[in-house]
Amino acid sequence: MLHTVNKSPFERNALDACLTHAKKGSAVLLFEDGVYAATKGTAPGNTVAGVAKDLKIFVLGPDLKARGYDESQVVAGVTVVDYGGFVDLVVEHGPVTAWL
Repeated sequence: MLHTVNKSPFERNALDACLTHAKKGSAVLLFEDGVYAATKGTAPGNTVAGVAKDLKIFVLGPDLKARGYDESQVVAGVTVVDYGGFVDLVVEHGPVTAWL
């Protein structure tokens, strides 16, 4: 299953809800304001780094860039993908659950 989170972890609890329900081996894609959860030096970033051993965590590169971040500011264990990679994740991981 692919879980998607597009809300900032600083404004909503969508990330926490997602991580609570995602099963080991599931994929999580952070996009739009959800990319803030993958940044170094933040509490959400530390959380994401901690669960990256059990979940496959991805972040949408163009959304990082649009918010002034680059790949060097992403926590360890998170894979940066482009729009084609987003499509590949949907195809590979079947059903998508969007966390709002």
